[in-house]
Formats: sequence, C-alpha cells, structure tokens
Amino acid sequence: MLRSLKELERYTVSAVDGEIGNVDSFLLDGEHWIVRYLIVRTKGFLQGQEVLVSPISFSKIDWSDLRFNVTLTKDKVRCSPPFDPRMPFTRELEGEVFQYYGYEPHWGFAGHWGPGIFPSSLATSKGNADLTGHTDGSTGEHLRNARELRGYHVVGTDGEIGHIEDFILQDETWQIRYLVVDTSNWWFGEKVLLSPKWTTKISWEDKLVYVDMSRHAVQKSPKWEPGNVVEREYEARLFGHYGLPQYWE
Repeated sequence: MLRSLKELERYTVSAVDGEIGNVDSFLLDGEHWIVRYLIVRTKGFLQGQEVLVSPISFSKIDWSDLRFNVTLTKDKVRCSPPFDPRMPFTRELEGEVFQYYGYEPHWGFAGHWGPGIFPSSLATSKGNADLTGHTDGSTGEHLRNARELRGYHVVGTDGEIGHIEDFILQDETWQIRYLVVDTSNWWFGEKVLLSPKWTTKISWEDKLVYVDMSRHAVQKSPKWEPGNVVEREYEARLFGHYGLPQYWE
C-alpha cells in the first residue's frame, strides 16, 4: 500500500521488551529513493536520544495501532553505534551499524535491499554480518533527513514547479514512489505527485530537484487531493498523462 511519510512520523517503535520511542524522521537514500532508516527519539531508557532503526529489523507493523514492532531488545538499541543528526552519515558509519546488528549489507548489489526488494531479505541470524568486500565506493552522504528534503525546490524544463512537501512510499519495500509537490508559488497551492524516477538531477548544495517536464504538463496532470489514498487507477492516469512507462509493469 502507498502511504504518506509524514503520517508515519506519529508511530511508536516497540522492542521485544518494551517501547523504544517515537519516529521523529527518516533517512532517505536520494540515489535509490528508499527509506533506509527510521530516526527514533527514545523514551526514558536513553533520555530522549535519537537512534537509527532499520526496516530490516521489523517483525510486525500494526497499522491500526500506529506501531512498528522490531526484533530488537531495548538494550541492543541502547548499545548501538551513536547517531548524531547534525553530522553526515557516512558509509563507514552505516557499515558499523550493519556490523553491530548482524545485517547483510544493502550496498554492492543490484537490488534495492541487497539481492532482494524487501528489507527482510537482509536479515540474518549470524551474530555479526561479514561486510568484507561489500562496498560500492560511496561515502553514504546521499542519505538525507526527510525533514531536510522537505522544502527542496522542484525545477521543470521551463521554470520552478514548487517545493517538496511530503513523500509517498510503498510500505512493503519502503521505496519512495512519489514526491508530493506544493505548487503554491504559481498555481494557487495545488498539490501534485511526481515520481522521483522522473528526476534528472539533484543539487544537494542548492537544494534543488530537477525534473524533465514542463510547468504546463504538470498543471494539466490528474488532480490529487492530500489525504486521498493513491489508487492504481489514479497512478495509471498519471503515468499515461506523461506518456511514461508504469513502474508496476
């Protein structure tokens, strides 16, 4: 199912022996457009520190109770490699996290999550995963806080379209399917959906995302109302409008 990333920020994260805390934000992979980590603000046992939790560790998601259940203990999370949201999260630091939790690496493979498309494909029963030789030469700095990416301006072939307000993700793969773009600078605040696959370039320094479509084409695209579930029928009309191949085929 497709879900708003903003809505997931309300969720509680629970370990096998109690609550860890609440989702504060997410780390997005701007190269593959996937949510790699939940940034969780911990409760009492860590005095409000922020820790990283990967979807790889999920055991069950309770959508009705707004809760992510993970296979970790609170103590395991407490002793995890430190995370400072003010500092770049490099591949070296990411490797330490994966080594600590015993996960197989997602990098160095063709799939979005290592050899597969689901986070669970990287879970391992080994005490520590051997990351030797698993590298793609990346610094890992393409991982960005979702809060930072909201507000990036989206530029079309003939000018600015708007700014990113939210993201729509597929809840099984954690892949970002759409950018929710607010066009209030020129089109009365209408919200439109654009696939990140349609981006041609991202300027991290200038906080700009470029797409290969005109403002006129965006203005004529199928209307979308915030809060609506993104149905396949709407997606088909959206991709048909732009004459682009549908990702589900």
